[in-house]
Amino acid sequence: MKKVALILAVMVMGIALTTSVFAADKEAIKSQVDEIVQAINSGKSASDFKDAAKKEPHYVYIMKEDGELLVHPSLEGKNLKEAALPAYEAVSQATGDGTWVQYKWKGNEKNAYVRKAGEGMIVGSGY
Repeated sequence: MKKVALILAVMVMGIALTTSVFAADKEAIKSQVDEIVQAINSGKSASDFKDAAKKEPHYVYIMKEDGELLVHPSLEGKNLKEAALPAYEAVSQATGDGTWVQYKWKGNEKNAYVRKAGEGMIVGSGY
């Protein structure tokens, strides 16, 4: 009986730790996107954030509303609408205040925080 209680306690602690790490990651992603949107809205250009596309584990991407990826670690210059329509449709749900969206990318479930910025751009990041 003690072993069962110990196993249950460890499982509950594991879930609690995972949830708090997950919440911290979500907040870090949101903060990073919000900071970049604010900078773009203050006059910075998308190209000023090319280094953010290289950050791990949560890289940033910047896309024009028509799907052209201005900043992305591997798809810069390509059109997301043409490359992956379901992902484009999800990311295009961005609002000025930001929102979380879900989509599949190469068979994996993705969650991204996306927010409109500047004239016709969307900034996003996720896991």
